[in-house]
Amino acid sequence: MELHQRIVSAPIDFGAVRTEFGLASDYPSEAVSEARGAVDAFASERLDRTDIPLVTIDPPGAMDLDQALCLERTATGFLLHYAIADVAAFIAPGGPLALESLARGQTFYLPDGTVPLHPHVLSEGGASLLPDQDRAAALWTIELDERAEPLRATVVRALVRSRARLDYAGVQADADAGRLHPSIAALPEFGRLRIESGLARGAISLRLPSQGIVRADPAGAGAAGLDHWQLVLEPRTDADDWNEQVSLLTGISAARIMLDAKDSDHLGLLRTMPPPAAATVESMRRTAVAVGVDWPADESVGRMLARLDPNTPAALVLMSEATTLLRGASYTVLNGQTPESVQHSAIGAPYAHVTAPLRRLSDRYSTEICLARCAGTPVPQWVRDGLTAAAESMRRTDAIANKLERACVDLTESTLLSERVGSAFEAIVLRESTRTRPAEIFIPTPPILATCLGSPPEGTTVTVHLLESDPQTRTVTFAYQALPPD
Repeated sequence: MELHQRIVSAPIDFGAVRTEFGLASDYPSEAVSEARGAVDAFASERLDRTDIPLVTIDPPGAMDLDQALCLERTATGFLLHYAIADVAAFIAPGGPLALESLARGQTFYLPDGTVPLHPHVLSEGGASLLPDQDRAAALWTIELDERAEPLRATVVRALVRSRARLDYAGVQADADAGRLHPSIAALPEFGRLRIESGLARGAISLRLPSQGIVRADPAGAGAAGLDHWQLVLEPRTDADDWNEQVSLLTGISAARIMLDAKDSDHLGLLRTMPPPAAATVESMRRTAVAVGVDWPADESVGRMLARLDPNTPAALVLMSEATTLLRGASYTVLNGQTPESVQHSAIGAPYAHVTAPLRRLSDRYSTEICLARCAGTPVPQWVRDGLTAAAESMRRTDAIANKLERACVDLTESTLLSERVGSAFEAIVLRESTRTRPAEIFIPTPPILATCLGSPPEGTTVTVHLLESDPQTRTVTFAYQALPPD
């Protein structure tokens, strides 16, 4: 039987998913009016740092630009300037915009558009760090030694100006060609050193390619006026990893500022994750044996995963199983005392979200605390009063965001495969079946993650048949039948 491995597309309407999750793109008129009339509340207090040659690195087409960086190699290490959009400067405490953003929690991403945390006039306009525009920012300055370990970190309100708008693929191409923008020429060395620092702390990073949903024909709509969509694999580049280290370092520095407050008034909002259970790690070790990966007893999970070729079946199996180690992430409020555990186990350090305030509510609160601590001024009352509610909003909307992403992928998979029931596909077995759950498989083209009936051997490449693909229930099921012995 012919194996159906080619990329396909289909007309899909994501409106039903929006309705199911109660996502309304329209912003209340009062909040939009506030955003349109918003002015920088701290304009007179800002340090003018438009002299720093900052650049942004974002996906192509992105307009909500939260971060801009300039990384210098110095005689003693590195100097990082990291500008973060100063969203709090444009939002009046207790006003319509503050209340609506509290309800929304974060920006929700769907293939056909976003449901933004803030009105576009703010998130893609006046507060976005667009190139060649003077912008309000919370400017982090982090000094690091030769091993890229932080020595000092401060954050101040500043006026900044981005010089260039870059994207990940372009940065990777420039790095490969040896022509990186001067403002990020040190990024590869910095990134590699910070990755090594994370592994030494016990950090765990999964380099799995992600499923992306893209328009198959950007020029126009297809049947019934609907856009055609297809699934693609979005590989992770070294540039992604290097840039991620800038954000992680800043979040680690922010957490340290909160925890190192010299008075007893500990105040903060940390992103935390408990350590994985010993039984879960032991199960993963058994899987490594089953797929033929040597894993010395004294080697951490993170180091074992880091040395694997992510394009091999064994790596896909182990990285997929490693997701079970990274569960229980939440937001922990520091309010007068420090909890027993403040660690983020996947990062191997205390950590706070401060680098995406245009897209995430928590970052606005955490940044205000760090600004106050570095300036030696009181934390604003609106931050104190709203910290617990902000944490709850993030917990609630994180759960929605995860389900929303899965619903969009499930709808796309089931629609693409709806006319291929009975067809055969080549698949990599990520997890074998147990008494309580079916096997999990990955089909490379089109990239599909699905359950599979039968008992396919874990870590092998097998032929499976499509039993069911129902867009109404967003369900896809495959089956495997072992060949009889010769």
